[in-house]
Amino acid sequence: MRIVVALGGNALLRRGDRPDADVQRANVVRVATAVAALAHEHDLVITHGNTPQLGLLAHESVANRSLAAPYPLDLLGAQTQGLIGTLLVRGLRDALPGRRVVALLTHTQVRGDDPAFERPTEPVGPAYPDKIADFLAAEHGWVMARTRGGRRRMVPAPQPERVLECDSVRVLLETGSVVVCAGGGGVPVVSDGATGALRGVEAVVDKDLAAARLAEDVKADFLLVLTDVPNVYAGHGTPDRRPVLDVTPAELRAAAYDPATMGPKAEAAARFVEHTGQLAAIGALDAAYEIVHGRSGTLVRPDLPGA
Repeated sequence: MRIVVALGGNALLRRGDRPDADVQRANVVRVATAVAALAHEHDLVITHGNTPQLGLLAHESVANRSLAAPYPLDLLGAQTQGLIGTLLVRGLRDALPGRRVVALLTHTQVRGDDPAFERPTEPVGPAYPDKIADFLAAEHGWVMARTRGGRRRMVPAPQPERVLECDSVRVLLETGSVVVCAGGGGVPVVSDGATGALRGVEAVVDKDLAAARLAEDVKADFLLVLTDVPNVYAGHGTPDRRPVLDVTPAELRAAAYDPATMGPKAEAAARFVEHTGQLAAIGALDAAYEIVHGRSGTLVRPDLPGA
């Protein structure tokens, strides 16, 4: 079976962790242990989040007075793919001795006319006091929005149209390689309609939606979305909270999960199942093997015939 694993942003930096290199090195051991058992039995593609790492690099870039302007988000996103990719490759090679493990820099094509470019909604970087936020907005043309602790830069999150290196991913899988790719949703690019030339854009792509797009393009049999909770929950945040063990795409969407937490994961699973007729699941990192074998997590399946 071919499985695309979407690691949550908390895989290398859990809630409350300092963004230190040693912390991420230690956490990658947990990640590698969790997914190695799957790699013994299945073809495996691993995607990952990059929110803490991207925010750290963005903050360092804007604070660096030797630069005429901060580095653009597409290049910073590429840097995080290399940073996180090397950690995952080392950890997986240790957990899978003799197995080929490859980190592949990947680009995600988005539409230049995506409505998201008119409505920046995704926070990047730290919260700034009002005076600094006003300066950054004026200096760089950034959109700043008030959040807890101050104001943060908001950037567009366009829909993923295509992961440009999906053919290369398929070739690597056919050689028996475990492939790490589409980190942080991939480097967002638009294509010139006349020449096909690629141009990076100041945006981020949701990592779970990009994983669903990639899973569809590489003809995966299963999309596994890993996070820090064991299941999707109905009535989350209420006394009536209960785990959802089996659900259809329509039921996931009807539940209207929080767009800042479970919403993108639910939508990614729903899209993959709808577009392919295959299975997806959402659950906890440490239960990855059990989820694929039906013993944990929330299974997302097509509607039953006649239902």
